[in-house]
Amino acid sequence: MLKDAHHRSIQYVRLSVTDRCNLRCTYCMPEHMQFLERDALLSYEEIERTMRVLASAGVTKLRITGGEPFLRKNLLHLLGKLAPLTDISITTNGVLTTPFIPALKELGIRKINLSLDTLQADRFLRITRRNRFTQVMATLENLLAHQMDVKVNMVVMDGMNTDELHAFAALTRENRLSVRFIEEMPFNGQGKGFSGINWHYRKILDTLGEQYTLKKIQDEAGSTSLNYIIPGHLGTVGVIPAYSRTFCGTCNRLRITPTGGVKTCLYGDDVMNIRDSLRSGASDAALLEALQTAVWHKKKDGFEAAAASQRSQHESMSVIGG
Repeated sequence: MLKDAHHRSIQYVRLSVTDRCNLRCTYCMPEHMQFLERDALLSYEEIERTMRVLASAGVTKLRITGGEPFLRKNLLHLLGKLAPLTDISITTNGVLTTPFIPALKELGIRKINLSLDTLQADRFLRITRRNRFTQVMATLENLLAHQMDVKVNMVVMDGMNTDELHAFAALTRENRLSVRFIEEMPFNGQGKGFSGINWHYRKILDTLGEQYTLKKIQDEAGSTSLNYIIPGHLGTVGVIPAYSRTFCGTCNRLRITPTGGVKTCLYGDDVMNIRDSLRSGASDAALLEALQTAVWHKKKDGFEAAAASQRSQHESMSVIGG
């Protein structure tokens, strides 16, 4: 097992397969991005080898992210290689996802997180700067029709979509899905200052409580969300204190960026680079040893990691890894 000095075991990896995206969400990515060259990315062979090493060390969950992962060519080929190794879930913006749903089911991949920050077409255009609302809503309908395990992720933005909290919660009335409300984070790629948030998780819960009765349910081990049921609803709601960072004490995950950078915390620096290690001839044993060393020095929480970081806290989330 990969363990840190705080007695936490790493069992979950978030792996970004690309920095490219077909949306330009204002809280995530600037309009004009300088994307990575293909050879700068981890190859599929390097990803498979890395995941074999990590699976051997106790990693049981893998989330594929981006950018938008379905922009990476032949993604299904990679997923077919990884599916026997670990439980796979995918985070997508839904623009390209619908045609892949039957193949995902065939691979046994049923856990899909859909990024969706508004239920209004005109507002979708303002947030994403792309006119793709119809495609995304079609993906949501198709995911539900195929009985996929769907989580809708809504980033709560002051002055933009906070009037839709009740409408999003209403999605859980007739649908077996989870809606998670996420605190906005500073990783917007805009180079602008970030002084904090008005819509922290407690305010989100209070606002939901104005219309709905929320009953707390048991969170999964290592969960980043606080989860609730609304009596009479088929689905669940949750809040993710991504900026408040209340969940750090039970963190059980690593992030791997498209270029192979390893982050033991979203708010911290890369602690090693898998791509560089593999391309310099590292053996599986050497890679595992380097990963264990990196994990051992994992910071206590996101505040400690941010304080020690040398990087900009305003780079694009797509570069960090979804």
